[in-house]
Amino acid sequence: MKATTLFDNYTTNVNTWDEMYDQINVRDPYKKVFDFISNIPAADLNKSEELARRLFMSQGVTFTVYSSGEGIEKIFPFDIIPRIITGTEWSFIESGIRQRLRALNLFLKDIYSTQFILKDNVVPFEMIYSCPHYVREMQNVNVPHDIYVHIAGIDLIRDHDGTFYVLEDNLRTPSGVSYMIENREITKRIFPDLIPHNNVLPVTQYPNILHKNLISLSPRQTSEPNVVLLTPGMYNSAYFEHTTLARLMGVELVEGRDLVVENQRVYMKTTFGLQQVDVIYRRVDDDFLDPLVFNPESTLGVSGILSAYRKGNVAIVNAPGNGVADDKATYMYVPEMIRYYLNEEPILKNVPTYHLINTDQREHVFNNIHKMVIKKTNESGGYGMLMGHAASEKEVEDYKKEVLKDPRQFIAQPTISLSSAPCYINGKIQPRRVDLRPFALCGPNGIEIVPGGLTRVALKEGSLVVNSSQGGGSKDTWVLAN
Repeated sequence: MKATTLFDNYTTNVNTWDEMYDQINVRDPYKKVFDFISNIPAADLNKSEELARRLFMSQGVTFTVYSSGEGIEKIFPFDIIPRIITGTEWSFIESGIRQRLRALNLFLKDIYSTQFILKDNVVPFEMIYSCPHYVREMQNVNVPHDIYVHIAGIDLIRDHDGTFYVLEDNLRTPSGVSYMIENREITKRIFPDLIPHNNVLPVTQYPNILHKNLISLSPRQTSEPNVVLLTPGMYNSAYFEHTTLARLMGVELVEGRDLVVENQRVYMKTTFGLQQVDVIYRRVDDDFLDPLVFNPESTLGVSGILSAYRKGNVAIVNAPGNGVADDKATYMYVPEMIRYYLNEEPILKNVPTYHLINTDQREHVFNNIHKMVIKKTNESGGYGMLMGHAASEKEVEDYKKEVLKDPRQFIAQPTISLSSAPCYINGKIQPRRVDLRPFALCGPNGIEIVPGGLTRVALKEGSLVVNSSQGGGSKDTWVLAN
């Protein structure tokens, strides 16, 4: 392989799957991008990187980083070199996600009605009833079209041999899709010829598909249902996404104070009086959605909204109570759900997972803790984790004590290396670890998955933590047409 100065120092770990380089040659999907970048002077790449930064700044593409304890808003870090997925790989991912979401929707319907999967001892009763996100008020609610998960973000990683694994199912208020859309728009600006020359599938149809699905959920028979996006407000870490999606769909962006419930119907306050709301795409967590049912101190939600939902007078997306299905302890049972509800073998693999409430599994994890990642079952954003290989002895011992206080709240997984992809950092092209969050939209007419997703990047050398809230970045994700 003839290398240029930019690629001279691109070295990959033999135990890591590199998306671009197979240790000997550049992989076929990357060859056009490799050749293109090889012929660009570093000074020009620096200009492209600076242009991308300015475009993100002008668009206000931000995310709040809490890892430093400051909770400050920063420009969302963007790497200019795209991550590439072949059409064949994407077809496999698509089929696996569709299968998984079919099973998870059936699981939620079952859990909140007949509970056959518990009675048949496939999933333990105590696993569900001890989950803080199991919402008893959702029991026997007639959910429109039996769709609980309308929007899902399924986190995928690749192990050292290139195998895709599901790391997490995000079924409550998954974020990141606006960054997927903005990443594509920025790439078009800085490298206008690359996308058409590589036959890359588009992602811009996401807002239209989402809007179509939201309209289809309206409980009222009207030609123009009133759809709103409910945000916690401008101080939420994903507020940019809320404003972007509302604008692209042409719907009102509202806060809890903009809505009121009367006679078990939801209304939006306007200068022309109250207007009935048919569909609410909520980005407010369950705990804050309805102070009459959940947290009574909440000012982010709407009093009585769950009553209106149970009555069938408003649709809420995603359905309340979904957290019981993306609890990290429940994740262990998704392969069994697929077999139980669909009579199929799982297409996408789970990462091997140990639930620390089990004494034998806990002992095994503690004895091998430096090869494990331990997570809280109900945390997200990379918070509350112990990376065993990087932790000090004191951190390990302190974490063990926390686990023993309430083992139900912890799971462990062996450290997966995560695949690497080329990134342009400090004037050099270097490998950094990545994951992938495709976004799936479930509607009355089926499951649609936009070809791409959010590739998150661990910007720190050697880091395996890609979460945006922990200072990670992202890159454009290309799916190539076959």
